[in-house]
Amino acid sequence: MGTINYLEALKLQEKLAYDRKALKITDTLLSLQHPPTYTVGKRETIHNLLIPDTELKSIGAELHYTQRGGDITFHGPHQAILYPIVSLRDIGLGARMYVEKLELTMIELASMYGVKAQAGQKCETGVWVEDRKIGAIGVRISSGITSHGLAFNMDPDLNYFKHIVPCGIVDKGVTSLKNETDVELPAEDVIQEQLIACFVRIFGYNDVVLKDKSVL
Repeated sequence: MGTINYLEALKLQEKLAYDRKALKITDTLLSLQHPPTYTVGKRETIHNLLIPDTELKSIGAELHYTQRGGDITFHGPHQAILYPIVSLRDIGLGARMYVEKLELTMIELASMYGVKAQAGQKCETGVWVEDRKIGAIGVRISSGITSHGLAFNMDPDLNYFKHIVPCGIVDKGVTSLKNETDVELPAEDVIQEQLIACFVRIFGYNDVVLKDKSVL
């Protein structure tokens, strides 16, 4: 979908989740990027934002409160985002297994570039390369339908992460695929398509139709 404003993507997710619950659509996956945006989860841990919100405009970023799980995180250019709108009942998954499969999706993508990533320790969701976070997860599940999802760092400006305690975890760093791999990266749309392919494989979808944002 290219680069989409955060609120626009949020409204689209809400509409799709409503339509999925009403059986008007099948499971749907949004692939996109955001302009620089900080988001806070439903626990509203705004204390993990280390810059006064009055200064956000000066660094070109927005702040939004959401109903997803997880702590504060950053979304921005050169970060691959997937928002799955799926029925967990239909695919036979509970919340924990769903999150684990999102982690595996990013672990598999990293491995394609020779990067050994793993899921975090207890209470550390997301995907890590040693003690550096390369992928974040924050999901919302309502009536068995998912929204929000994952964010994988291809090559974002990591300076934006200095203004937060990423996901509320102190003393851990943030990294990117560009920083960790010895392989020259292809165009970002190629990496985003590979991330979609990893998701499709790990979640076991067989019948997949690709559409561009004009249909939405």
